[in-house]
Amino acid sequence: MYNYQDCLTVSKLNNEIRNLLEEGISNIWVSGEISNFHHHPSSGHMYFTLKDDSSEIRCTMFSMNNVHLKFSPENGMKVRLHGNVTIYERRGQVQLKVTIMETQGVGELHKTFEALKQSLEKEGLFEKVHKKKIPPYPNRIGVLTSGSGAAYRDILNVLNRRSPHIKIILHSVKVQGEGSSQEIVSGIELFNSHSDVDIIILARGGGSIEDLWAFNEEKVARSIFGSIIPIITGVGHETDFTIADFVSDLRAPTPSSAAEIAAPHLDELLSEILNYKTRMLRIIQSQLEQRWLLFDQIEKRISFQSPTKKIENQAFELNQMRKRIQKAFLKKQNILSEQIRHLSKQLSSLGPYQVLERGYAIPIDEYGSVIRSSEHIDLGQSFTLKMAKDSFIAKKTSDIKDE
Repeated sequence: MYNYQDCLTVSKLNNEIRNLLEEGISNIWVSGEISNFHHHPSSGHMYFTLKDDSSEIRCTMFSMNNVHLKFSPENGMKVRLHGNVTIYERRGQVQLKVTIMETQGVGELHKTFEALKQSLEKEGLFEKVHKKKIPPYPNRIGVLTSGSGAAYRDILNVLNRRSPHIKIILHSVKVQGEGSSQEIVSGIELFNSHSDVDIIILARGGGSIEDLWAFNEEKVARSIFGSIIPIITGVGHETDFTIADFVSDLRAPTPSSAAEIAAPHLDELLSEILNYKTRMLRIIQSQLEQRWLLFDQIEKRISFQSPTKKIENQAFELNQMRKRIQKAFLKKQNILSEQIRHLSKQLSSLGPYQVLERGYAIPIDEYGSVIRSSEHIDLGQSFTLKMAKDSFIAKKTSDIKDE
């Protein structure tokens, strides 16, 4: 027994417990189901939890003991372990230090998981044809998760950074433990009854298969399938898959990724709007050019076919014809004038005055008529002889007969 004067430090107490455990509980076999399995990449050590229906214990299997394993341990696997019970003194945490591991088959939860997965898949709940399209530009996003959890904070940070204009509506629900699956179903039904969000994000942080089991319940799967509003799941870590992930319209590896998928970045949105504006302006410009070209063609056809245009064309042709006629008339007139001038010249040379100039005389009776024959005057009758320069009076004295 220790007395008051022998008061132990925490470190000393944990050391005493370790000695008692290692001396009293050693070289034992324990069976259970693996959960929270982690194989450290650099050291090679394995860390996991061994559990049954009512209890669990932390386990460590160092690399020198696990290097010869004939199988790869994973969550849900039933195993038999050999080792010693000890305590991790720094944390005062009891654990089983494993030296031998043998497989016993798949755990009950994993059997249930696989059975439900196969049943729902056979029923068609996972088919792509049932997946609803995720709206590219949502205005309101509904979030189903624990309002006090890290998942919700991650979602808020991503949405506020990428798309601060989007309104976020949280419906806080339990994401593990008794009654959590029913709260998730009620949350989905609530969002669908109000129809006031464009997308639902169903999310929670990582954990063991037990922690995530609410997302493997059949009623949650059917509620997701029946949702009118598209649902994005972001449950656990990248390696975690739940039934909800298979049924949802889109599965994201983490809650943060779900937020990134749901909301476009504001800069990307503005850039897309600018590109759309540029494309629209080009289309409008092209259509305007086509319309103007068509308008010009129609205008030309109308102008060619209109009565006014026909009258103008005919008036132009008449004017051209008038000019051609005038030109031909003037040409003909000039030719005729020249011919008249030439004939006038010839006639002038044969006129009486021109004859008189050549020394001839013209007899004219008392009435002024030309005497064309001597028979037209009597003997002793006087008449005038017209000469070029002057004239004089003559009298017929006798007739001269032509021989």
